[in-house]
Amino acid sequence: MPAAYSYDLRKKVMEALDEGESKTAVAKRFKIGRATLYKWQKRREETGDFISKKLGNVGYNNKIIDWDAFARFAKKNGGKTQSEMAELWGNISRQTIHRALKNIGFTRKKNLWIQRKKRRKTS
Repeated sequence: MPAAYSYDLRKKVMEALDEGESKTAVAKRFKIGRATLYKWQKRREETGDFISKKLGNVGYNNKIIDWDAFARFAKKNGGKTQSEMAELWGNISRQTIHRALKNIGFTRKKNLWIQRKKRRKTS
């Protein structure tokens, strides 16, 4: 994804447009598309500024904020499926539960090889 134009460039372009220079001439001089000029003008009309929008995703919308409470919840409900845990936690998806369990290092997998090795040592 291309980088956003700098605010400095945007400011110069908008000043040139405000002085009465044509959009075509401004676009050629600053080597940007006319559609970009229209977008910047529209954004300035709507918001009062022509600053760029943030590009890309900003990450997951974390619905779990209190990680200590979630860790207690996971220990208490560790025998349930992720879907059941999601219903119990409320207004959350199974995938979010999965990511949160991974984040706190909670696992229900049994490593039978290690358990056998421990039994051999104790026998």
